[in-house]
Amino acid sequence: MFRIRKILDNTSLANQSTINQVREIIKKQFPCARKEELVKISLQLNDPMKYRYRSILFVVENNLGKVKGFAMLLHMPDIKIAYLELISAAPGKTGGGIGSALYEYIREECLLLKVKGLFFECSIDDASVIKDETILKQNSARLKFYERYGVYPILNNVYASPVNPGDKDLYYLLMDKLGQNYPIEQKLGHKIVGAILERKYGDLIPKSQIAEVVRSFKDEEFVCRAPKYIKKPSIVKVALKDREKITLVVNEGHDIHHVQELGYVEAPVRLPIILESLEKTGLFLRVQPKKASDKLLKQVHMGAYVDYLRRACEVIEPGTSIYPIVFPIRNLARPPKDIELQIGYYALDTFTPLNENAYKAARGAVDCAVTAADSVLSGAHIAYALVRPPGHHAERRTLGGFCYFNSAAVAAHHLSGFGKVAVLDVDFHHGNGTQDIFYERSDVLTISIHGDPKFAYPHFAGFKDERGEKEGEGFNINYPLPEHTTPEQYRRTLISALKQIIKFNPLYLVISLGLDTAKADPTGTWSNEAEDFKAIGRLIGELKIPTLVVQEGGYRTQTLGKNARYFFEGLWGGFAEE
Repeated sequence: MFRIRKILDNTSLANQSTINQVREIIKKQFPCARKEELVKISLQLNDPMKYRYRSILFVVENNLGKVKGFAMLLHMPDIKIAYLELISAAPGKTGGGIGSALYEYIREECLLLKVKGLFFECSIDDASVIKDETILKQNSARLKFYERYGVYPILNNVYASPVNPGDKDLYYLLMDKLGQNYPIEQKLGHKIVGAILERKYGDLIPKSQIAEVVRSFKDEEFVCRAPKYIKKPSIVKVALKDREKITLVVNEGHDIHHVQELGYVEAPVRLPIILESLEKTGLFLRVQPKKASDKLLKQVHMGAYVDYLRRACEVIEPGTSIYPIVFPIRNLARPPKDIELQIGYYALDTFTPLNENAYKAARGAVDCAVTAADSVLSGAHIAYALVRPPGHHAERRTLGGFCYFNSAAVAAHHLSGFGKVAVLDVDFHHGNGTQDIFYERSDVLTISIHGDPKFAYPHFAGFKDERGEKEGEGFNINYPLPEHTTPEQYRRTLISALKQIIKFNPLYLVISLGLDTAKADPTGTWSNEAEDFKAIGRLIGELKIPTLVVQEGGYRTQTLGKNARYFFEGLWGGFAEE
């Protein structure tokens, strides 16, 4: 099994390692590649202004991060085209479907980028020029591959002329219309060819030669060669299939955790209500969760805390719950030995219970959040982990506020291995757990918009002057709002928060989605209604950052489903529109 991952910069160690693997593939598959081209991979990812195109590196990798193939796509939004600079499987991996999977994925990406065409070069198959039968056979095989997609060389030009006398590496310019009936007329065609040559080869080819090649495209509109190898190509149109939908991962085992005491409003009915409403939109593609590793969980939560929750839930008598009765904060080094007494060592409040199923349900929520994060890494624009119990109050070593494991934080930590992450918590209550976990880190920006802790849970965290510590100083931002905040006031605050995210420029965005800011929610005091949630979603979506949404609070069941639906309709609308 493999996944296709999109890389936009080389800032993370994981991406640096991946780029080094790509360089090794290039060395082996393209032995004539210049050393400058190998160095350029990182430079062009980080500096689109210099090269006048946005570079996107796609890698096919297995679960261990081993690269099986790659492609480099250059997006030129000023002329609305994309250029496929390189595509290759690793040595020994050709013929295994990797090339097809990559090219089809890139075609989908181009359609999402709303380009007029995908252009690239391919070695010529002219037998009068290529005398080496082995090379001719290889070139013909490549062109036959692209004919499967209805892609052919552009005719009537001198693009395939040598750069220097004696050059034997000659290339056609190919055009993939991506199934669109959009004619490339001469004026636009000249812009396209000129841009490709100037931006790709400006340091190698004199301007006079570029101008000569551009002028050679004399047809009123681009005309492509007739099929040579496949008379009836089976694939022409691009089908966006799953990538035009929001990935949905549901914690199906959540309902085993059901507490009917002490006014416990975090009930199983919340998820089916949301799910039923979302199914009406047609926006979602549901996938099954995969098991996240204990190692990943223990990178976020203290190992002793994780082990305690598992052991305690295994021995608690079925049908009963335990609550803390002492809080040994004055002697953290010597916790009680008794399971029931130990809960106070790992708890923030007196109303979050432990029972036989709390660990299983919370662990399932983590699995869903990490699975959804993996879908974002694989190219999903938006993914939604519909989970309970919630998680944003769970700190590194404590439970509280109905939260046991901080699913959003685990997913954010996972994503941070591949680039900077911003976490935006829009629950009515402060995300104290997320703040605690990332408080000393600068690679994850944490922002929370919430009721002022003077009147809202958790009371001890969420103050404006909590800005982070050590390396994390300035990377934790709190927006505590008054008890009776209007929807208009809320949106103004959200816009301020989004400006901070834009300034941070993350590769991924995680939303801790609390729908308890709704009018008449039993745990909140604000008055957002369905149209307000749609506006909130749209503002976030307009950032156009790959986004993972993890469900947190929201307890007014009469409006919960509608509010969730409107939020996601706004989120997708903001993301998808130009």
